[in-house]
Amino acid sequence: MKVVIVGGGAIGSSSAYHLATHPGFRGEITVVERDPTYARASSMLSASGIRQQFSTPVSIRMSQYGLEFIRDAGRALAVDGDAPLLAFKEHGYLFLASAAGEGVLRENVALQRHEGADVELLDPAGIADKFPWIATEGLAAGAFGASGEGSFDGPAMLQAMRRRARSLGVRYVAQEATGFVRAGEAVTGVRLADGSVLDCDVAVVSAGAWSGKVAGLLGIDMPIVPRKRMVYVISCREKLPRCPLVIDPTGNWFRQEGEFFLCGRSPGEDEPDPDEPPLDVTEDMFFDFVWPALAARVPAFESVKISSSWAGYYELNLFDHNGIVGRHPAVPNVVFAAGFSGHGMQHSPATGRGVSELVADGGFTTLDLSPLGWQRLIENRPMWEKNVV
Repeated sequence: MKVVIVGGGAIGSSSAYHLATHPGFRGEITVVERDPTYARASSMLSASGIRQQFSTPVSIRMSQYGLEFIRDAGRALAVDGDAPLLAFKEHGYLFLASAAGEGVLRENVALQRHEGADVELLDPAGIADKFPWIATEGLAAGAFGASGEGSFDGPAMLQAMRRRARSLGVRYVAQEATGFVRAGEAVTGVRLADGSVLDCDVAVVSAGAWSGKVAGLLGIDMPIVPRKRMVYVISCREKLPRCPLVIDPTGNWFRQEGEFFLCGRSPGEDEPDPDEPPLDVTEDMFFDFVWPALAARVPAFESVKISSSWAGYYELNLFDHNGIVGRHPAVPNVVFAAGFSGHGMQHSPATGRGVSELVADGGFTTLDLSPLGWQRLIENRPMWEKNVV
């Protein structure tokens, strides 16, 4: 069997690695990645966190496998005894809610606990006791991931999966996929920018924020667009003991990173959010939205300065902010895996494993990812992810 994977970021490389290690797979794997430097890849520009505080069971379970994968990466992704270091820091996530959001927060916590997540539900007094540097005015509740949540080195994980896959015989081709060769409904090849064609029995579309454009080459409307998200690195003179990643009810977030703090936000519903804008960083968002909200929540942030910043693309699924994983009935030998709307890095291990099972086994055999399939889009049944950060 010949498999061609379009897109060599975290999900594409995870799919290649998991397929190459699948005991039932026999064949050739080629990954097509237009930019081997990954300069604009979401995987390299991600803030790289992992959490179990999601609002759908499938997302929670994907995070749980991702956590296992990250903890075991030194062994599983080692090449010739050289083990990657993913620098996992288990600091937790803290979702804060006002009275308006308290009901949803409580519903989410109940689901997360049912799925085995170690999440504490806190009232304002409990928040102040655990994190005395937080101002609790306007808060009704908080949800804290006491274990199994934190941050890690996402670019290191991508490079480690890519390196391990190549050691297992996976071939990476530095080209752009510009089309597909078809015989009826089936795809028989992937056409490259230089005019050559890679023959395939199965194709995988995992082109991140550009997956919608690649799907369009097959005549399929995949509602995934690149949306710019900025991360600001700030310095603060005061210490914030045991600082988790904090998500304020305003939608602003921050977490500690060494001696600094990372922070950012997604644009509000009434703010411009164009598809694939240039990856330049504008400080207006920080001064107009991020800093005022964070300073109100953490008095120590009243006196901070920007040390650096960067911007990357979310592969935003406009349909329901959840990933799309599975085959489309119009092209039965193509597997799609994209659209995770900001949580693709942490869900890349589970997605890659799921893709490998679809290809090698014909269906999901470990974690059932069918809720993320195309059928919900075809039937217009969105499965909204409420906890998008």
